[in-house]
Amino acid sequence: MSEKILMKGNEVLGEAAIIAGCRYYFGYPITPQNEVPAYMSRRLPQVEGTFLQAESELAAINMVFGASAAGARVMTSSSSPGISLKQEGISYLSGAQLPAVVVNMMRGGPGLGNIAGAQGDYFQATRGGGNGDYRTVALGPATVQELADLTIKAFDIADKYRVVVMIMGDGFLGQMAEGVALPEPTNLKFEKPWALTGAKDRKQNIIASLRLNPEDALEKLNDELQATYKEITENETMSESYMTDDAEYLLVAYGTSSRICRSALRVLRNEGVKVGLFRPITLWPFPEKELLKAADGVKKVLTVEMSEGQMLEDVKLTCNGTKDIDFYGRTAGMLPDIDEIVRRVKSYGK
Repeated sequence: MSEKILMKGNEVLGEAAIIAGCRYYFGYPITPQNEVPAYMSRRLPQVEGTFLQAESELAAINMVFGASAAGARVMTSSSSPGISLKQEGISYLSGAQLPAVVVNMMRGGPGLGNIAGAQGDYFQATRGGGNGDYRTVALGPATVQELADLTIKAFDIADKYRVVVMIMGDGFLGQMAEGVALPEPTNLKFEKPWALTGAKDRKQNIIASLRLNPEDALEKLNDELQATYKEITENETMSESYMTDDAEYLLVAYGTSSRICRSALRVLRNEGVKVGLFRPITLWPFPEKELLKAADGVKKVLTVEMSEGQMLEDVKLTCNGTKDIDFYGRTAGMLPDIDEIVRRVKSYGK
C-alpha cells in the first residue's frame, strides 16, 4: 500500500484497474464518467495496453466480449443510459461465462435524465438488465479509497467465477477528490484455460451464448450459472456495520447515501439517540444475514437512498415483516438531507 495521494474518483478507478492488470478498455463518452476514458487513454499506452473509443455503447460492450474471450482483463465504463445500452452485451457475456468489469457512475433518470449523481440503477444492476436468468455481482463503494480497493477486487471476482462485475458508483463519487493509498495487485497470475488463444497445442475451446438444445445445453448452462451464483453468495458477500451493537434504530444505506447517514448518526448519537448504520457493500449478493444481525433488537429501520426506494425492496425481503421499516429518498441528483434524517429518527421515539 502506497502513501496517500489526492485523486479524483474517476481517475482512481482507472489507475486501480491498471494495477489490477487491466490492459484493455473500450468505452464511449458520457457525463459524469468522462474522466475514466480520458485517464485510460493517457495511461494504457504507457503500460502497453489498448484504449479504444468505440462508436457507441453497443460496440464497446461487444469489444469487451472479444477481449474477454481471448483471456484479457478488460473493462468498460459508462453512466446510467449508457449502461442501459450495454445490457444486451452483458447478457451475452453472462451466457458465455466471460469475466468483465463494467463501471456505472450513476446519474439521474429515467431516460436521459440529468448529469447529477443518483442511485436509480439499483434494480438494473441487482436484477439483471438484460434477458435471461443471470446475475451480475454489484459493488457499491462509498469512498474514493474503497473505489480503488473494490476495482481490484472486481477483477479478481470476475476471473474467479467467470462473471460480470458491476461497480456502482455515482456522479458525486466520481467527481470527488480524496486522499487514497493505491493498493497492491492481488491476483495477476490468473489462468484461463477456457480462453480463445489458438488451439495448435490443445483441445479446441468454444465460447458462445447461443445454445439451441434446450435440455442438454441451455438448461445445463443455467443450472451451472445458478450454482456459481450460490457460491458467490456464500463467499463474496460484503457489508459494514457501524455502531449497531446497542442501536435502537438502524439506518440502511449504500454509497454516497451512507456517507450522509454517517453524518446524521453522529448528530443523533451526540443527542443521546442510539442509532446504528448498516451499509451493504455487495448490492448483489445482498448481505441478508449481516443485515438481520445488525437489525436484531432495533425498534425501527430507516432505509435512505438517492432513488425512489429500490434497495428498500431488498431490505423488506430480508426482514420479512419482522421489522418496522421506513424510507427516505431523494432523486434527480438531489442528496438526502442530514437534518431530515435526524428529524425522522427522533420522531420514532415519540
